[in-house]
Amino acid sequence: MDSSPHKLYHVHDFDTRQCLEHYFSDKPDMAFGDDFLKFVIDNFRQVFAVGHINGDILIDLSFGSAVHHLYSACEFFKNIIVLKVNNRCIMELKRWVDERTGAFYWGHTSKLLQEKEENSDQFQDQEAKLRSAIQHVVKYDLEKENMTDPLVLPPADCVISACLLDAISKDQDDYIRYLRKFTRLLKPGGHLMLIGTLGTTYFTVGKDKFHSFTYDEDFVRKVLVGEGFIINYCNVKERTSVSDLVDYKAVINIAAYKEK
Repeated sequence: MDSSPHKLYHVHDFDTRQCLEHYFSDKPDMAFGDDFLKFVIDNFRQVFAVGHINGDILIDLSFGSAVHHLYSACEFFKNIIVLKVNNRCIMELKRWVDERTGAFYWGHTSKLLQEKEENSDQFQDQEAKLRSAIQHVVKYDLEKENMTDPLVLPPADCVISACLLDAISKDQDDYIRYLRKFTRLLKPGGHLMLIGTLGTTYFTVGKDKFHSFTYDEDFVRKVLVGEGFIINYCNVKERTSVSDLVDYKAVINIAAYKEK
C-alpha cells in the first residue's frame, strides 16, 4: 500500500479534464452516472422548482469544472458568478462557456434534465441558457480574507458549493472555516446549497490520489445549524457505483437558508 500522503486539490497540480472524464462523462465505463449526474440534477431540479430560491446573483464555488448542477439554477438567476481555485479549472470552464473547439461534452447531462420535465422543449437549449447566465469566472485564494481580492463581489442571493468543501478541508476545523468564508458571500436571508460525498477519504484523478475530508450527515447538519442556517431540504443517496477511483459511501444534497 502506498504510504505517501494524498495530494490536495487546491495545492497540487489537478488535471480537471481527466477528472471530468473519470466522474462526469458519457463514456460507457463511467460508473458514476446515477450518483454524480442523475441524483444531483434531479435534486437541484426539485429544490429550485419550489420557487423560493431565486434572485439576481448566484455564486458557485464547486469542485473541478463541472456545470451540470447549475442547469436548474439558470432558470431562476440571470447572473451566475463562478469561482475557481486554479487556472486549469478556469480554462476548462471557459472553453465550454465560449463553445471553443475541444470543450468537454455536457449534452448527456442536459438530456437528463429534459427527461425529468413534462415540457422538455423548454429545456432543450439549457446549455445555451447556462452559458449566457455565467457572467464571470473568477479565480480566488482561500487564504485571503476577501477570497477574490482585489475584486469585491456583490452579495449573493444563493451560494452553491458542490463537493469543494470535501476536497479542500483537512479536518473539521477547516470545513467550518471554509464554510464561513463561502457563506460570507451571502445576503442576509440568502440560501446555501451543498453537495457532498459522505465517508470519503480519497478520490483519484489519473495516477494521483487526492485527499478528501471524511464526515457524515450528522456532522454537516450540526455545522449548518451552528452557523445559523435553517435546513429546508436534505436528501442522501447510498452509493450504487462500483469503482475504486473514490471510496465515498453516499452522496448528500442539502439546501438551507440563513435567518435575517
